[in-house]
Amino acid sequence: MKNYVTSFGIALSLALAPAAQAQVVTPPVPTNIEVSPDQAFLLGHAFGTQNYECQPVNSLGRVGWVLFTPQATLFDDGNQQLITHFFSPNPVENSVIIRAAWQDSKDTSIVWGRGVESSVDANFVKPGAIPWVKLETAGTQDGPTGGDTLSKTTFIQRVNTDGGTAPSTGCDRPTDIGKRVFVPYEADYIFYKK
Repeated sequence: MKNYVTSFGIALSLALAPAAQAQVVTPPVPTNIEVSPDQAFLLGHAFGTQNYECQPVNSLGRVGWVLFTPQATLFDDGNQQLITHFFSPNPVENSVIIRAAWQDSKDTSIVWGRGVESSVDANFVKPGAIPWVKLETAGTQDGPTGGDTLSKTTFIQRVNTDGGTAPSTGCDRPTDIGKRVFVPYEADYIFYKK
């Protein structure tokens, strides 16, 4: 009987270990980007660039840096690639609207996000870092073999940002139009579901 109880206890511990590891611990965030009551199910740490192009920003001929796409790869705690992040047409919106997109590296499911709130609260966001944001799902797509890791996403948060802001110089005159810069950044992306 003692061996049976010991074996059962070990089996139960092993069965519970993956569930405990799957829990995503979310950091404190500014209240305007909180996600509730949905539950965090996936966290990835991104390394990439925020890519800007010098473009006209008003009818008076003023120019400024405009984000044209992010490019990032998200990794788990074991440095395994999880997700690729980029801008993409959203087929749910008839491919007319370009949205931020995340594609699972294994099952190729995709989620498109629409920004709903952002924060530059100095209590959270580092100086020189891009804002923390909350995005709601604007569309999802299963992978071609039915993969649905990201298809259940309801919200995405970008937190713990470092770098990525547009330069303060280099886009000053109309002759600068068309110049591009790729600014390194890091961030954590947290994916939520119902």
